[in-house]
Amino acid sequence: MVTFDFMLPYYGDVKLMQDAVLSILAQSDPDFRLVVIDDGKEPDVPGWFAELGDERVHYTRNEQNLGINENFKKCVHLSEADYVVIMGCDDVLHPHYLKTVRGLAEAQPGIGMIQPGVEVIDGEGRVTAGLADNVKRRLYAPQVKGNRTMAGEELAVSVLRGNWLYFPSIAWRGEALRKVNFQSEYSVVQDLALVVDLLELGEAMVIDASTTAFQYRRHAVSESSVQAFTGTRFTEQARYFEAVADRMEARGWPKAARAARIHSASRFHAITMLPGALRRGNREGAKNLARHAFTSGQS
Repeated sequence: MVTFDFMLPYYGDVKLMQDAVLSILAQSDPDFRLVVIDDGKEPDVPGWFAELGDERVHYTRNEQNLGINENFKKCVHLSEADYVVIMGCDDVLHPHYLKTVRGLAEAQPGIGMIQPGVEVIDGEGRVTAGLADNVKRRLYAPQVKGNRTMAGEELAVSVLRGNWLYFPSIAWRGEALRKVNFQSEYSVVQDLALVVDLLELGEAMVIDASTTAFQYRRHAVSESSVQAFTGTRFTEQARYFEAVADRMEARGWPKAARAARIHSASRFHAITMLPGALRRGNREGAKNLARHAFTSGQS
């Protein structure tokens, strides 16, 4: 039987984190290890974990705040199992998640990535389907009945057009994940960069559409959030797509290079953010968003 680690990089809402942890502990398949790496300072959290009294749970708090990217990298370094799930600290597993992904892993020995069925929930835990997720599923995700294995340029083209994956739900082959890890220079596209890096090493992904096993929490973008409408996140995306397009070209994957240069989903996302920036009177943010939406990828 293949072994599994759930790695939980934590910072933020305590109640949502506790719900995530309890959903892991409620798995119908009990054979796993849970490692929580706390990057926050909430005073009651260490005591709550101590009271769980579950030997499968390993909790540690960082002495200094590492930030999202470095804490994710620490999760990879501390993982040990055949397969690793780096779960969001506000997401929720269905009780059959582990049974489902273990079955897929054992049906395809050595598969690099497993994308199980996902449903999206809002901040209150209600199943929802907003614009972003409808676009993902209808325009960018491959149409799958049952399950399907994808790899190489085919999958690279698919995710570089629009990243339809739900990163926290994916089970990664541990050996490959630890070999590659996340790139330090990215904090917005680190998940996409990891997938493309693994594809370049010859890893494949099985996509399962037969069973919904994971709840991905999508929080609403607050109109009061200044950073949401500055457009600065797209600066990193543009830099990544330019660099990865050159890599795809050099590898002999011209369709993937073209998908990276056009990066249509990223540009569409920028368009959807423009009205909010304009409503706030954020002229610089609107300029950044318009630049990414309408001039990015023209070369």
